Amino acid sequence: MSGILSRAESVSDLLAETAARVGQRPAILAGRKSMTFRQLDDDSAILAAGLIRAGVGPGMRAALLAPPGMDFAALTFALFRAGAVPVLIDPGIGWKNMGRCLAQAEPQAFIGSEKAHLARLAGGWARGSLRIRVTAGRPWFWGGLTLQDLRRLGRESPAAMPRPRPDDAAAILFTSGSTGAPKGAVYTHSIFCHQARMLAERFGITPGDYSIPTFPLFALFDVALGLSAVIPRMDPTRPARVDPLEIVRPVQKYGAVQLFGSPALLDAVGRFGERHGVMLPSLKRVICAGAPVPARVLERMVRMLRPGAEVHTPYGATEALPLAHVSSSELLRDGAALTAQGRGVCVGRTWPGMEARIIRIDDSAISSWSADLELPRGCIGEITAKGPVVTREYFRDPNATALAKIPEPDGSVRHRMGDLGYIDEKDRLWFCGRKSQRVITSVETLFTIPCEGVFNSHPQVRRSALVGVQIPGGQVPVLCVELEPGAADVSSIRAELLELGARFAHTRRIRTILFHPAFPVDIRHNAKIFREKLAVWAKQRIS
Repeated sequence: MSGILSRAESVSDLLAETAARVGQRPAILAGRKSMTFRQLDDDSAILAAGLIRAGVGPGMRAALLAPPGMDFAALTFALFRAGAVPVLIDPGIGWKNMGRCLAQAEPQAFIGSEKAHLARLAGGWARGSLRIRVTAGRPWFWGGLTLQDLRRLGRESPAAMPRPRPDDAAAILFTSGSTGAPKGAVYTHSIFCHQARMLAERFGITPGDYSIPTFPLFALFDVALGLSAVIPRMDPTRPARVDPLEIVRPVQKYGAVQLFGSPALLDAVGRFGERHGVMLPSLKRVICAGAPVPARVLERMVRMLRPGAEVHTPYGATEALPLAHVSSSELLRDGAALTAQGRGVCVGRTWPGMEARIIRIDDSAISSWSADLELPRGCIGEITAKGPVVTREYFRDPNATALAKIPEPDGSVRHRMGDLGYIDEKDRLWFCGRKSQRVITSVETLFTIPCEGVFNSHPQVRRSALVGVQIPGGQVPVLCVELEPGAADVSSIRAELLELGARFAHTRRIRTILFHPAFPVDIRHNAKIFREKLAVWAKQRIS
């Protein structure tokens, strides 16, 4: 597969080359409907011609809000083929954030479901910039075109397709905003092509196999790589609430070799498998991303797989993905034990072609790269990334760009991940938490993940979160704890947690423990803990 991908220079090339190779295989299966790779490629070409006829051409920004499935895939590849720049925003980021993102992106076209258009009108989204409206359904009172209209236009008068260059903008992907306002990362065609190539080579992806993607964007990568994407019946913005049978059944029905999901989804599926003795022997690999994966989640998931199959956890961010990678076998062999000792979470070795370096912790912008920024091996600092999948800027946000990017002398940029970590003696990268969430007390600086790892080793703890609470005299560390279902004796658990913390120098000063019924988490993966919200909750209880 990597040979054919090496010739791709734009995102639309990926689908065209895949269709030429496995055209009659199903590309997408959603419910009772399916579409082959040839049909998807043909439909995206017709839609692209229709978009151009409708005025959506090269460089035009087009907000795309459609549910996962065949229309979403065809429209995305059609926009790429037309040279337009799809603006992709996760609806789960919330009403106000959606409005802010669209105000910043100023799309000239809005393509979405009837529900998306109703939300657009109610929120006044992109009111000043929109010129073209397309509905995947009926246009009702807001007018505009339908997908049927685009297909008719495309068939009546096929348009000459532009030829995007590798460094042309391909899409604007907004971050989840889990630790701040969402920002629009500008992706080029080159970045997408490199990501596809890196995934194909790392995982040995074979065109024609079946995959279960539970995140819409990953379904597009599946299709581009020749995998038949089976869209499960679930709300992709609520992976923690998935009915595990909606994952298990399609895996078993199609003999799927790949499953992609967040830690929250794997937790739900793994608990179901443990309760009912369910096995998924067809899976060769499970790919999990979005947040650190607890050892117990890995163990439950691995027990459902055949011998030799792995859970893979790529590490990166919207602005630099993938940066590193580690498998479940390595994590369970020694990574999990070190996490329980407060070493952080191992995210593995850097992906071929990528470079990770650790720099001193600094909340201000860094105008240029220099060697004296880098910390020695083993020291905790901010993780930076350099390589072919690193975005150069945020769309129309020079302040955020200045804070997150470090220009290199050769004209490239290094991305500041906003994550803290270190590189160990085996060249493995360790994650120690978000820079913005470190807790600075009068005597020390505490990093969230190394502290939480100690307390998470308690069998009755589902997860914990270290937050800083401001009191007269400075910040104090507070540990918020979410217990496993059925845990009852809170007083004894608190005593046991304090005893655990007393064993390590970096946790022995954490003396305040609060129990929370259900942590607030991000919408995209349901796994990143909103520690800022927990800090407000904690302050109300200790003041």
